[in-house]
Amino acid sequence: MSENSQFRFGAATGVGSMPGGDAREAAKTVTGTFEDFPFLPELPARGPGADMIGRTAGMLVELYARVEPSGWRLGDRPGRDTKRARSWLGEDLDALEEFTQEYEGPLKVQAVGPWTLAAGLELRNGEAALSDAGACRDLAASLAEGLRQHLAELRRRIPGAQLVLQLDEPSLTAVLRGQVKSASGYRTHRAVDRQVVEQTLRDLVGVHTSGPVVVHSCAPDVPFALLRRAGAAAVSFDFSLLTERDDEAIGEAVEGGTRLFTGVVPGTEGPLSDPAGSVMGVRTLWRRLGLSPGLLAEAVTVTPACGLAGASPGYARTALAHCARAARSLADNPE
Repeated sequence: MSENSQFRFGAATGVGSMPGGDAREAAKTVTGTFEDFPFLPELPARGPGADMIGRTAGMLVELYARVEPSGWRLGDRPGRDTKRARSWLGEDLDALEEFTQEYEGPLKVQAVGPWTLAAGLELRNGEAALSDAGACRDLAASLAEGLRQHLAELRRRIPGAQLVLQLDEPSLTAVLRGQVKSASGYRTHRAVDRQVVEQTLRDLVGVHTSGPVVVHSCAPDVPFALLRRAGAAAVSFDFSLLTERDDEAIGEAVEGGTRLFTGVVPGTEGPLSDPAGSVMGVRTLWRRLGLSPGLLAEAVTVTPACGLAGASPGYARTALAHCARAARSLADNPE
């Protein structure tokens, strides 16, 4: 079993992003819905600096980024974009702290992982940082220090929380396969060696010494085995993108103590089945893998398929509540 297998994860939580721009309303929704596993909401609708890449760029230490027409670009000094990102993060932390007074239990916070960050941040020449091995190393080191400071701030604000760090890596498969497009769009950056990818992730996972790390990707072909070797205690993914090719890796992950954050509730507007129907595929997978139904509650956290930034506030609230009910259904009727 993995060293974090005894950690008490909650039965359901969200991925990260929420619609709208009201930090207090988002924190109130999240803490009210997931009383045993809230998360720090992200509100990208506020604009640059609240988006996934900009928010994490604001956490970097001794590296700064600014918004260009083509996206986020590394620069020499902190400008208004960095300050805006840090201000919004502070606002989100204030709101979460307000609604987690006396809270004790798991609490999830998210940041972009090193490889999606390297694919999403530009160097001065306009190419992705991914194109330069030295820049990737510098970025990962800066991110590691920024995450240490971020986690320390959270421990100070919410001392009873057991922090879970989620690294968002939607570009990871593209990085491994050499599918990240160059600035011109006419070619792609070469694939990064799998051992380099794994070691960099292992170093980032090692930053969070007091709790588990979950790696999230809502892209197809999540590299489960690589993430496990890198030390991820849990893997978060869009359940609808699984194929039977993933069966062996998932079976090994569960048997090795890795938790699955199964994204079974659609992240965008649409009709929802009943809660039991939403987790029917998880039960089917369990039977196909020959796993004990009794393991389900121990091994699975129910989430939306991806972030909810593109949903209406009403649907986002419904989707999160649906995750909580679906998790109860799975625990009550594992067969």
